[in-house]
Amino acid sequence: MSSTPIAPPAPPAPLCLRVHPSDNVAVVANDGGLPAGTALTGEFAGLQLREAVPQGHKLLLTDLPEGAEVRRYGVVIGRLLQDLPAGSWVHERRLQMPDARGLVDLPMATRAAPSWEPLSGHSFEGYRNPDGSVGTRNLLAITTTVQCVAGVVRHAAERIRRELLPRYPNVDGVVALEHSYGCGVAIDAPDAVIPIRTLRHISLNPNFGGEALVVSLGCEKLPPQRLLPAESIPIGRVPHGMGQVCLQEQDGFAAQIEAICRQAEQHLARLNARRRETVPASELVVGVQCGGSDALSGLTANPAVGFCADLLVRAGATLMFSENTEVRDGIAQLTARAATPEVAEALVREMAWYDAYLQRGQVDRSANTTPGNKAGGLSNIVEKAMGSIVKSGSAAISGVLAPGEKLAPGQRGLIYTATPASDFICGTLQMAAGMNLHVFTTGRGTPYGLEAVPVIKVATRNDLARRWHDLMDLNAGRIATGEATIESVGWELFQMLLDVASGKKKTWAEHWALHNALVLFNPAPVT
Repeated sequence: MSSTPIAPPAPPAPLCLRVHPSDNVAVVANDGGLPAGTALTGEFAGLQLREAVPQGHKLLLTDLPEGAEVRRYGVVIGRLLQDLPAGSWVHERRLQMPDARGLVDLPMATRAAPSWEPLSGHSFEGYRNPDGSVGTRNLLAITTTVQCVAGVVRHAAERIRRELLPRYPNVDGVVALEHSYGCGVAIDAPDAVIPIRTLRHISLNPNFGGEALVVSLGCEKLPPQRLLPAESIPIGRVPHGMGQVCLQEQDGFAAQIEAICRQAEQHLARLNARRRETVPASELVVGVQCGGSDALSGLTANPAVGFCADLLVRAGATLMFSENTEVRDGIAQLTARAATPEVAEALVREMAWYDAYLQRGQVDRSANTTPGNKAGGLSNIVEKAMGSIVKSGSAAISGVLAPGEKLAPGQRGLIYTATPASDFICGTLQMAAGMNLHVFTTGRGTPYGLEAVPVIKVATRNDLARRWHDLMDLNAGRIATGEATIESVGWELFQMLLDVASGKKKTWAEHWALHNALVLFNPAPVT
């Protein structure tokens, strides 16, 4: 019996994406990239690849000589270091990065804010706090004044989870706020205010309900009274205050654990009495950042987050974007979008401070881009920055927070929260600023999570979403293939935020109890 040979499946059609009409490069979106000799179709019909181009990497759309400008997002991301014909692969070794834009003669609050209709009728189930904030989770926080107590607190937290939490079913969990600060530092140095106020404001995060328990050692440079002075929250104030345990006052390890558990029960009882209630979407405080980024981040996930950011602002909520080195090359865009000249000046102040900080360390903004970023097609920090900024959407920037600062009561809208680009430091500082939900986009993939705040992970590529199906919460890669639009994924994310905030849905990071350590930003000397 004869059989008919089965023809191999046809290769997928080339999928190349260009952001701006003036761009002279496009990004390959096909899983696995495209081989040399691929004939492009659609708007790029007639162009053939001269070499293989990996997924996320750029192909040149026209012949260009050495020194010519390469444009993506409508901006110059570099100059060619050699003559290249159309169809060539453009990567970091073939580009010279432009110098940073100076912080003078910038457009200051020159762009009119979008004229949007308010977005009403959306709500979630949250926990109202005495200070007016709203939590998305009901957590017992154990604040530590110094790294020395971390091991004891870890043991105590495990015992609380095992023995006490079952008796308090309305409490979502216990968070031990461990860190590496508190002693062996220049506590009175000018920049020491940053880690101190960061720790203080993390203790006041909306998801803790004003019930943080403070554990100190007894001889550290950062005692409880300095960490949480009376004007922040008086220690020991009840019913919504902070109790404290000093380990050096206890007789041995077992007594230390008992003291912490005893104090924890008082807090747990009050937290357990709390109930979710319907609150408007305006009570959301969402921090956004990206990590393990690739060139598709700025084409799929980040634009969808930006669309959702605009929805949140229209709903009266707060959206915080960050990462100094990942917005520095777009400073003119940001100062133009500032709601007032004072906000624009604050943006310049934060960028200038960070420029000086990097200069003291004898590096510049180019130190940001990682090997994974480059493998994912991001040639330099200019290109990365353009794709990062789109997470902020298009609203006017209504405020700026310095590192470790907290939102003022009633402060809403689009807020620039100045942080380093490090995933862990950025997340820590956004927690201190008061976020109650976190959105994290990734192209290369990272299991990043936070214990105190739910983290929604958004994949930039279909391949990542398939392979990490039990780590990614939302797949924005469908935008690249035409299966979804920026708008539809943005709305999907908006609804997911409400469901996660309400406790109706757990993120994968919550499901697996995946979380990273808090990492303080401490530019002051260590002694």
